[in-house]
Amino acid sequence: MSAEILIVDDNTDIRNIINELIQDAGYKTRIAANYNQALAEIDKKLPNVAILDVKLDKGDNDGIELLSHIKTKNKDVPVIIISGHANIEMAIKSLHHGAFEFIEKPFDQERLLNFVSRAVENFNLKKQNKEYENKLFSSYELIGDSKNTINIIEQIKKISLTESRVFICGPSGSGKELVARKIHKNSSRKKKPFIVLNGALLDSNKYELELFGEEKENGSISYGALEKANQGTLLIDQISEIPLDIQSKILRVLTDQKFKRVNGNSDVSVDVRLICSSSKDLKKEIQIGNFREDLFHRINVFEINIEPLSQRISDIPLLIKYFSKKISESYNIKELEIDENNSYILNHNWKGNVRELRNLIERIAILQPDTKDRISNIIKESLKNDNFDDQIAENSLSVPLKEAREKFEKEYLTIQLKKFNGNISKTANFVGMERSALHRKLKGLGIKEFN
Repeated sequence: MSAEILIVDDNTDIRNIINELIQDAGYKTRIAANYNQALAEIDKKLPNVAILDVKLDKGDNDGIELLSHIKTKNKDVPVIIISGHANIEMAIKSLHHGAFEFIEKPFDQERLLNFVSRAVENFNLKKQNKEYENKLFSSYELIGDSKNTINIIEQIKKISLTESRVFICGPSGSGKELVARKIHKNSSRKKKPFIVLNGALLDSNKYELELFGEEKENGSISYGALEKANQGTLLIDQISEIPLDIQSKILRVLTDQKFKRVNGNSDVSVDVRLICSSSKDLKKEIQIGNFREDLFHRINVFEINIEPLSQRISDIPLLIKYFSKKISESYNIKELEIDENNSYILNHNWKGNVRELRNLIERIAILQPDTKDRISNIIKESLKNDNFDDQIAENSLSVPLKEAREKFEKEYLTIQLKKFNGNISKTANFVGMERSALHRKLKGLGIKEFN
């Protein structure tokens, strides 16, 4: 399908020249001769690329206003700004507002075509990446046999059948968005939108705009996350980062089931299932005054807790197999042969959790090592700064041999127990001890057994 280019210029001759030039290059075009026509075209359907004159019939910065309007709808649409009154300040202003390129009149036709070609390529690449990421993300499964993972899988099955609000807590990279997507995918809303609003990534001045949308003076509407998610699911990720005044407005929406857009007078009613997540302890945030207790109780109808990967060691070998297969398929290469019992992997503290593990396997896939030894070297090099062996060595150098040995044994056996979910028989078999001897050793080292 050919890309569609919107051309906006109040000069008939220039508009026709650009239109003919773009069509001859094989692109589809739409044209607008003034600000209101352009606004109508943008609101009717976003183009793949827009070429906007800065000064139209409404004011000196019409093009910048239209640029901002496009970016509120889809920040990935490239916009080329053209001006017959060009200066450095204008160029900087347009680029600051997200313009893809700035070109002054009279323009070189070949240069403009080059800009358009690169803009189309840029748009298509971002679109393909998003489609790939969404496809990959939606196809991911929750993998693991740890008690925490099994419990979460069971919780998802039950929660998905309800309309309850859900709060997901867990460290960064542990899979909070994946859990939310699974709840949506298994719910009655699965064919409706799943919208993500990340509280940590928003400009502090744009929370209301992003949530509630805006009614502009010219009559156009910029829709917020709540309306975009209508009849579907809205995930507010890192809700702990949303300011208190906006928290109170979210609470009001949950209470009244309606809201007003920014600069709007009419109530907007929506049917949205709300899922929230945070890597912070919201109870602590309440205590220090950063989060509203009444909002916490509203969003926390059902709570899912994801443990750090370092506490789910038995999940790691299964995740390695799973990601090795998935990532090898996506790169169209032979499946990676990664030793699931690699000591560097099992003993790493995984501060980045599952995301860090997935990134490691993707790094291996990109480098495409041809032997197990080279794979092992990549793992060792990637994880060496947080290596368990280095930590043990460093901690052991300043103590007597007996104490160092006990320290090592305690760390080692604790990790092995976690790896086998507390199963004494499997742990004893792996470490080469009798069950009874392992029981005595654990008791002697003060390691609590768990089932």
